[in-house]
Amino acid sequence: MSEYSAPTTDMLFVLEHIANLSQLATRKGYELADLDTVEGVLDEAARFMEEQLAPLNRKGDEEGVVVENGQIFHPEGFADAYLRFVDAGWNGISMDESHGGGGMPWCVGLAVQEMMTASNMAFSLCPLLTQGAIDAISHHADETLQEIYLPKMVSGEWSGTMNLTEPHAGSDVGALTTKAVPGDDGTWLISGTKIFITYGEHELTENIIHLVLARTPQAPPGTKGISLFIVPKFLVNDDGSLGDRNDLRAVSSEHKVGIHASPTCVMSYGDQGGAIGWLVGEENTGMRAMFTMMNNARLSVGLQGLSLTDRSYQQAGQYSVDRKQGKAIGAELDVGESSPIADHVDVRRMLMTMRANTEAMRCVMYANAAAIDFANSSRDESEREHWDAITALLTPISKGWGTDLGVEMTSLGVQIHGGMGYVEETGAAQHWRDVRIAPIYEGTNGIQAADLVFRKLPLGGGAVIENFLSEMSTLASQLTGNNRLGSLGEALADGVTQMREAALWLGGRLGTQHNDAAAGAAPFLRLAGVVVGGYYLARSAQVAQQLLDAGDGDADFLNDKIATSLFYGEQILPTVAGLVPTITQGADLFFAIPNERM
Repeated sequence: MSEYSAPTTDMLFVLEHIANLSQLATRKGYELADLDTVEGVLDEAARFMEEQLAPLNRKGDEEGVVVENGQIFHPEGFADAYLRFVDAGWNGISMDESHGGGGMPWCVGLAVQEMMTASNMAFSLCPLLTQGAIDAISHHADETLQEIYLPKMVSGEWSGTMNLTEPHAGSDVGALTTKAVPGDDGTWLISGTKIFITYGEHELTENIIHLVLARTPQAPPGTKGISLFIVPKFLVNDDGSLGDRNDLRAVSSEHKVGIHASPTCVMSYGDQGGAIGWLVGEENTGMRAMFTMMNNARLSVGLQGLSLTDRSYQQAGQYSVDRKQGKAIGAELDVGESSPIADHVDVRRMLMTMRANTEAMRCVMYANAAAIDFANSSRDESEREHWDAITALLTPISKGWGTDLGVEMTSLGVQIHGGMGYVEETGAAQHWRDVRIAPIYEGTNGIQAADLVFRKLPLGGGAVIENFLSEMSTLASQLTGNNRLGSLGEALADGVTQMREAALWLGGRLGTQHNDAAAGAAPFLRLAGVVVGGYYLARSAQVAQQLLDAGDGDADFLNDKIATSLFYGEQILPTVAGLVPTITQGADLFFAIPNERM
């Protein structure tokens, strides 16, 4: 099984030319994010992730976690690696400096997170959940709670979780029944059961800070009656030291298809009378606070599709060069020799498909993160609204399209290995098994599609999506007629036309024909991802050609970038034409067969 090599050259290219890092570095708070500094950061992060985390990936998959008397332990090496991760400052690289973070833009932190996830997805989920909890606390908790919890969560000494799902509720968070009863001292007593709680119990940190959704007495039904509480594993004394164990426990850890070294817990609160918690914000505003956490996490989950695709591609690429079988068309071989399978057209098709989608995803997700950075650093309200709108539009695409592709591309990685891909000892199947959860959690991809169609298409009365379509059309026009990039411009122009047609059809049914719009949501999410990915690759190709013309940069890298983008335009962008009829057919046939005959 090949090890991971972080693609820092491409990461820097995307940060510079797609995320506009140089412009971000002129913003207050991001002054340290100049290209040279970021290059050093990424190089050091790559060294750490490759040397410390990647070697544990297989071990974690084979051994998983162990549950003993309500405690959960990782395979040997994980705890030491986590301590080194924290000591090196990687946990808080993009967190607020006022709480001990590194203050880097989120797009830089996302690049570091890509390396961490590709190296060891099971490990990466602990910092990912902590990151989301930090975001929710910093935006919604009072100053006292922030001072108690944020410094040690930012450093990584304490980890965080989100507790939404309950056994009977699934994705219907409004159906939760966990209770919160007020105490006499401003605290609350929490009781109930939560399931699928990532890193709900573990030995990597000295304390675990659970963010728990619950209902207070007299709360209205549904999502309007949900409140958010901080419920620590260990209570925190006035001097910051740890006190008594709180009334909460991990009942079990699920046996999963993948991410075996990530404990996914059933959590029980209040078995001895009530777990002590503190209200975050005001009563009945828990969903607003939790969405802060979930939106942060959704981009990171989309990133899992990118990270595991790249890890799978690297392994499949190396295998396809080493594995020799048959004679490739046109190959001149000595008697008894065979061609590397990388020379066979169908294997090359799969490799190029993985590579092109990897680079497209990286562009979309780094642009998504940069939009968050530009919004957070904007002093002008209209500019902030613009970047918030771009963030809103790109987030369901990053999560939904990115994780769908992650499953498909890691499956291609198995296919390239042939029969050996289906044998666990090669490690090819682990990438597929690990990423298979990504389209499910943090809002299933059906929820992402519905969010894109029902909430994001109508933004600004449709102006947000139309402005983005116009921006893509402008680039397509610039490229059309270019000797080398003209075909890419034409493919992008066709894709934008298809996306506009589908968006207009869906928009016309949002008011009165909701099932029709819902039926077209999933294929529209796919269409949008393919087209937006093509747009950012087209921008990449345009920049690469400009650099080549100027005699700047690594010519091999830039030519490869253009070739990959052209492949995307020729082989992937045209697939959206077939999606339009599925989007615009309506929902009648979805319900043509009664439930009892399904």
